[in-house]
Amino acid sequence: MVKKTQRSKVTLCGLAATLAVGLLAGCSGGAGAERKPDNRITVWSQENLPPRMAATEKVISRFEKETGVTVDLVGVDEAQLPQLIMSAAAAGKLPDVIGAVPMGQVWQMYGDGLLNTDVAQQIVRDLGTDTFNANALALTDDRGARLGVPSDAWLQLIVYRKDLFAKAGLQAPDNYASALKAAAALDQGGRDGISLATDPSDVFTQQSFEDIALANDCQLVDEQGDPALDSAACRVAFETYDDLARKHGAPGTQSVDTTRATYFASKSSMMVWSSFILDEMAGLRSDALPSCPECRKDPDFLARNTGIVTSVQGPDGKEPAQFGEITSWTVTKTAETGASKKFIEYMMGEGYQDWFGMAPEGKIPVRTGTPADPDAFQQAWRTSVMGVDRRESMQKAYPAALLDRLVTGVGDMKRWGLTQGQGALVGATNGELPVAKAIGAMTSGQISPEEAAREANDEVTALQKSLQ
Repeated sequence: MVKKTQRSKVTLCGLAATLAVGLLAGCSGGAGAERKPDNRITVWSQENLPPRMAATEKVISRFEKETGVTVDLVGVDEAQLPQLIMSAAAAGKLPDVIGAVPMGQVWQMYGDGLLNTDVAQQIVRDLGTDTFNANALALTDDRGARLGVPSDAWLQLIVYRKDLFAKAGLQAPDNYASALKAAAALDQGGRDGISLATDPSDVFTQQSFEDIALANDCQLVDEQGDPALDSAACRVAFETYDDLARKHGAPGTQSVDTTRATYFASKSSMMVWSSFILDEMAGLRSDALPSCPECRKDPDFLARNTGIVTSVQGPDGKEPAQFGEITSWTVTKTAETGASKKFIEYMMGEGYQDWFGMAPEGKIPVRTGTPADPDAFQQAWRTSVMGVDRRESMQKAYPAALLDRLVTGVGDMKRWGLTQGQGALVGATNGELPVAKAIGAMTSGQISPEEAAREANDEVTALQKSLQ
């Protein structure tokens, strides 16, 4: 489907990988290493849902009028990007800019030599390095090479029924012991103790496990870069995940959709999900409304009775850990650099509030403000309106203390492998899903937690060797 506006072309490309060549021929701006600058750039965006594409197009329209640069916007699916970008590189038709790129994919493209890190560094310096969250910069940097321009973040959360916890005299599930105790105590009366992902084919399962694993200082690799998923700390993490998901979760394979549906129906007492849940839990999306019995008469019941934990600590963890994702703008090696630089600086400046305002619950700004107004973007985020069918500001829907913890969580975020220089391996595991496969086999009773740790580690070792 192609929708043309007066000055920009928007293409919604939800295509199978087998159609990659056709997509590239039809959507790419034809950027090449030697091409003459023509003040026209192709921008791929993984914010490819129609409402978000429309919101992006509005920002682009203003940018085009103010700068004279023409932008061809292409929406791509996250799962398809790795193959699409390699096909584009082989065909000599890389886009100029790619937006909303998660860290694993940024590192993968960097490892394949597809990024212009010099331009990304210039953009950050020109905008003001001190205006960015320091942790976001560190997670998208390789020993001084600026892989991309970090834009926004989402956090993984444990949401729980604080009314049920209070009635049972339970503490918030912010560590292994309290989570296990609560899952066992509340696993009764037709309600599961927790909703936790087990789908072996879904990256959400891997993300959910990494959240629990980081809490116990279980790492993908050790400081020497060797796979470490069969360490003692990781074996405890696998055992804990198995205890929660298999013993106290719903039977069968649990996915990103079923975990949410179970919690929303009041059929589980806890859930691990991303901060994108916040607008849905507040009843602002008709296609994902809370369906608990109380919610029918009181749409705010679930949000009002839900507590939120942003970081968790395991018995081997030195401190609570926070998992999440940072997405970035990247400039490719064949980009028209001048126009690309103008575009990203606009999207991180004049257009930034509209960009993160598309879905503020899952797009926490990592640029806090401008040199002249250091808190401008964080304050704008708090007043941003979330929702689809109903709209409500973040600060009206949720208490200020939670918004504070979400902002702080970006600075506390930890991720597997990135600070050990294993970003390409992280990207590969997100494609091959060795941990999710091990979790699926473990929680279905096919293998033990110890075997799951060993199998996942063996698969990661093989992946690492294939990248060398």
